[in-house]
Amino acid sequence: MLQVLSSIWALLVGIVLIMLGNGMHFTLIGLRGGMEGFSATELAVVTSGYFVGFLSGAKYTPSLIHKVGHVRVFAALGSFMSAGLVAFPLLADPIAWTALRLLVGFCMSGIYVTAESWLNDASTNETRGKVLSAYMIAQTLGIIGAQYLLTLGDAKTSVLFIGASILVSISFAPILLTASRTPATELTQPMPLKALFLGSPLGTVGMMLLGSAYATQSGMGAVYGSLIGMSKSEIALFVAMLFTGALFFQYPIGWLSDRIDRRQIIFGASAIGAASSFLGWTTGGGLWPLMISAFLVGGITTPLYALLLAHTNDFLKSEEMPAASGGLVFTFGIGAILGPLVTGWAMEQASPIAFWLVLTVTFAMIAAYALYRMTQRSAVPASQTDSYIGVVPTTSPVATEAASVWAAEQSEEDPR
Repeated sequence: MLQVLSSIWALLVGIVLIMLGNGMHFTLIGLRGGMEGFSATELAVVTSGYFVGFLSGAKYTPSLIHKVGHVRVFAALGSFMSAGLVAFPLLADPIAWTALRLLVGFCMSGIYVTAESWLNDASTNETRGKVLSAYMIAQTLGIIGAQYLLTLGDAKTSVLFIGASILVSISFAPILLTASRTPATELTQPMPLKALFLGSPLGTVGMMLLGSAYATQSGMGAVYGSLIGMSKSEIALFVAMLFTGALFFQYPIGWLSDRIDRRQIIFGASAIGAASSFLGWTTGGGLWPLMISAFLVGGITTPLYALLLAHTNDFLKSEEMPAASGGLVFTFGIGAILGPLVTGWAMEQASPIAFWLVLTVTFAMIAAYALYRMTQRSAVPASQTDSYIGVVPTTSPVATEAASVWAAEQSEEDPR
């Protein structure tokens, strides 16, 4: 593993710095938006803007790279993103923030596509699994670390936005100074939703619902904390707990999914997510019960993403997996756009505690549909399933496709 890390350390350092800046900005939107008097609905629209941009970036970045090259696209998107982060405190208006979030989402998605292309090119068939795992861990640690950085400044001023911009700006240095080769960035055309649904109904429906849950957590978590009167440090800890759980649950859930019917794991994980969200709903705002709920809910969400991807691949031919991966990323993105809008509306109409109610219902729907699907189709024997790899929701189609191909190759070489 050390040999693998020595060949990609600069890329990983750059990714951690990018995630520090992006993670700061995600939480800052909820913090500063509350201070500016934005409503929950307005902040929900702002949050959804990011995921609109993210989907657009995943679609159009490859064509941009073909026209002008990796380095120019990477540098240009980084510059626009850095400028966008600085502009937030200067343009305290929901419409302006929505436009900026769309810009940042587009740039972030394009940065992922470019960086993941270099990362994929730097790995071999033997090391790809370890490289992808290290990349996922680096992303998660960056988001968690960003929450600590938020406690070092005043959200009422521009200093934290400037800090996020600086982190994003300097993150490109280690990547651009070491990534000299020009990797391929061919992305398979996403599978049409109808074909994807026919191949894996649970994967398609579950991924859309999970996109809603993930965007609600990552985008509206800070809004919820602000509305119930949490301090800045408490909000930062709350968001950090949403992502810390993923580090603890990813491996055991993945280990189980390679040995028993993945639909059972999807059902069980979703049921835990629903129960944990219900706990958050009934705690009455107690700090540590909320932290426990956040740890469990966030810890379940990330492994569920990889589970649904692996489950979908179990019912497809190897040559169909890249297209299915692209389709699932698109489906997840649609859910991520809609989720915050529903949550923001519910919080506005009822109370901030509706944040947990929406999550409870969403996870319960995934669990119920998984239970239903178990009655409609026989399970694929564990010996015939593809290997699980812990892909996180923040990756682009490049890493998702690479993970799917690696999982299929790994299963062929080492059948269980």
